[in-house]
Amino acid sequence: MSGDDEKIRVLIADDHRVLLGSLRALLERHGFIVVGEATTGEDAVALAAKVRPQVIVMDLEMPGTGGLAAAHRLRKTTPAAKVLILSAHEDEEQVLEALSEAGVAGYLVKSDAPEELLNAVRTVHGGRRYVSPSVAPIVLGRLRNPHPAGAGAGPHLSKREREVLRLVGQGATSKDIAQRLGISPKTAQAHRENIKEKLDLHTTADMVRYAIKHKIVKLD
Repeated sequence: MSGDDEKIRVLIADDHRVLLGSLRALLERHGFIVVGEATTGEDAVALAAKVRPQVIVMDLEMPGTGGLAAAHRLRKTTPAAKVLILSAHEDEEQVLEALSEAGVAGYLVKSDAPEELLNAVRTVHGGRRYVSPSVAPIVLGRLRNPHPAGAGAGPHLSKREREVLRLVGQGATSKDIAQRLGISPKTAQAHRENIKEKLDLHTTADMVRYAIKHKIVKLD
């Protein structure tokens, strides 16, 4: 497809440079304008403020600030940009958190066909939400049952984030957390950064104090 609707300014963020190159080639081949590339959440936020993209295609798991924490910041620093998450995961909590609390405009899975990315960018640029067919059942399931058993574990944090915060309060490193929860160290670090962003905390010590104060972790 070609035309003015294809002249959409896109920023792409992923810590895998080969994938960045592939995404740029795909988008530019179909007429989109790639205005920048970032490999960390921090870089994505800073670069977006300079190049003012209309759509930001962003991975969830990046060193330092992950995609969800970056999305929270982008809502304040570059509110006009539509954030489209491009993730390798179909985890229910991550999908729902991205679409609700982080306020992203869409969620796409990396295993989806390339055409889905093009459609997703057009859709969110047009002001509509986009949900990958791979994760649509998750969203529909929550709409049918908005208050599942076990919900309400905290006013700000998801169940997984509370688990991470509890472990941080116990002195666990990202590597320790990854081993305990069966996730990658990069995912564990992304959860830590997202927790700090949500709760306006700045250091690990702040996280420990918060966990103790709110009885997420108890000291003997």
